[in-house]
Amino acid sequence: MAPNGKLEKMLVLAFDTSPEAESGGRAEAKDTFEALINPENYTLEYKVKTSGGQGQGSSGAQIKFEYTLPEELTFEFLFDNTGIIDGKSKPDGIYEDVERFRKMLTGFQGKSHEPYHLKLVWGKLIFKCRAIELSITYKLFNPDGQPIRAVCKVKFKSSIEEKKRAAKENKSSPDLTHVRTVKEGDTLPLLCYDIYGDPNYYLSVAKINGLGNFRQLTPGAALIFPPIDKAPKTPS
Repeated sequence: MAPNGKLEKMLVLAFDTSPEAESGGRAEAKDTFEALINPENYTLEYKVKTSGGQGQGSSGAQIKFEYTLPEELTFEFLFDNTGIIDGKSKPDGIYEDVERFRKMLTGFQGKSHEPYHLKLVWGKLIFKCRAIELSITYKLFNPDGQPIRAVCKVKFKSSIEEKKRAAKENKSSPDLTHVRTVKEGDTLPLLCYDIYGDPNYYLSVAKINGLGNFRQLTPGAALIFPPIDKAPKTPS
């Protein structure tokens, strides 16, 4: 819950290209989805690729690190047209809502000739990704067989723009001060993700810019983002 009492709903933002997904917000998104209710939990998986062979007659082998695999994030999204949750019952069921969600995640887009690049935004969570799995479970039905409740389980795989990935992996790469003009729909964690590749610098940036409430940014305002070594990360 935000300090002003407003509930922050989880957002899924869709973009045609990876660079657009890196820097874009709600205003630039080609399509958006706001969760009916926020997930109770989510699963974040970290994996590494290893190699190692065991010679014949040997008792073991040393496992060697090769590279870090992209993170995978799993969410469950609830669709409900009974009216119990939001007071908006739809007797025709939820096929239309679920199908729109499916097309946003996995549908072939004519302009880019591939599914959308996605960004999940929820509080400090900023996850730029692609949807790699979607399963739909229908759970409640009208007397005529129309589904009115469904759970969509989605697995997302992290996707990072190549230049940003190279800079992130190169620990000695130069880091500069950035100045950004706030746009409608921007959040401080989202801007920190865009510049640093990590949203958890938002409190340091808020302090440097004298922001009393980092959740309320003024469109048109200029914010300073210092070099990363001068902006301590906020613990997750």
